[in-house]
Amino acid sequence: MFARITIVQVEIDKMNGFIKSYGRLVVPAAKCQKGYKGDLLLTDPKTGKGISITFWESERDANENEISGYYQQQVGRFKDYFTKPPVREGYEVSLQV
Repeated sequence: MFARITIVQVEIDKMNGFIKSYGRLVVPAAKCQKGYKGDLLLTDPKTGKGISITFWESERDANENEISGYYQQQVGRFKDYFTKPPVREGYEVSLQV
C-alpha cells in the first residue's frame, strides 16, 4: 500500500468550510479512482494546518492518479482556502494496525 500526504495551510476562519468541502467534493471523487483505499484529513483549527493522507493500492495507482490530472483538479478546488501552496509527499505504508 502507498500513502500520499498533502500538507496545506488554510486560512483559520475558512477551516470549517474547507473541511466540509473536502468531505463533499474530494472523498466522493477519490472513491472513483483506480486503486483508492481510503482517506484521512487531519486539521489544527488553531494554526490552520491540514494534512490529507490518501491511501492507494500501489505507488503506481497514486502516480497515475496525478498524471491523469485528478490530483491537480482536486487541489485547485481549494485555492481560495490556502495561504500558501500545498506540499505533496509519498510514502510506502510499512505498517498498518
